[in-house]
Amino acid sequence: MLTLNLGPFALGMHHALVLASLMAATLTGGWLGRRQGCNPERQLFWLLIITLLVARLVFVARYFEHYQGALWRIIDIRDGGFSAWPGVGVALAVGGWLTWRTQALRKPLGAALAVGVLGWGAANLVWQGLERGSALPAVTLHDQYGQPVDWQATAGKPRVVNLWATWCPPCRREMPVLMAAQAEHPDIEFVFVNQGETPDTVTRFLRSQNLALRNVLFDADSQFGRTVGSTALPTTLFYDAQGRRVASHLGELSSASLAQTLEAFKP
Repeated sequence: MLTLNLGPFALGMHHALVLASLMAATLTGGWLGRRQGCNPERQLFWLLIITLLVARLVFVARYFEHYQGALWRIIDIRDGGFSAWPGVGVALAVGGWLTWRTQALRKPLGAALAVGVLGWGAANLVWQGLERGSALPAVTLHDQYGQPVDWQATAGKPRVVNLWATWCPPCRREMPVLMAAQAEHPDIEFVFVNQGETPDTVTRFLRSQNLALRNVLFDADSQFGRTVGSTALPTTLFYDAQGRRVASHLGELSSASLAQTLEAFKP
């Protein structure tokens, strides 16, 4: 399962685990803080901001070459580009300093940090263990002429599968990034699986945007997304040469976040 459905909204599991860990930390701190007369809710909020800020800055520094042509994209966090553990490490250091400096905060804030970070780390490990290694789903796809394609027969190199639609704004924005990556990485097979649209609609869109994509396939019933447990678009799945999933990305990809995720193919 890649998304958690809340009514009409689809929340990525990465985000859901962060929110659940923050809630657990807040409840723990509030419960213990009542006895000390000191609720660490405000400190936890600012520690979360520090975590996100540091995680973003470390990510940008690591992939800075992808931002040199458009520096404004540094603040565009829609690509999900974060280096989580450096942010967590800095937040723990600041939280440790706060607990040492303020005696009333030591127990509630220390316990809240322990519950939040350990809970988030353990939940991520469990989720990744369940998700990674999932086999390429046996879903019948068709080419632009309506003929079934035995696309699973291709083996021997990694594969990136992008689920998209022409009406999806983030899908449209990330298409040039994926087209450039397809040309840059001939050792990786990029497959663009359109969800629920006709070949004519897709062909007109690609021509209007001057997009020259290879391996555009069609999933008229949007079965692929349901099979892998994602109701959000765009969804990009990364499979190794043996057809096992090694990573996934929900939402828009930038060249930087794509470069980060392609590292999953490295030994």
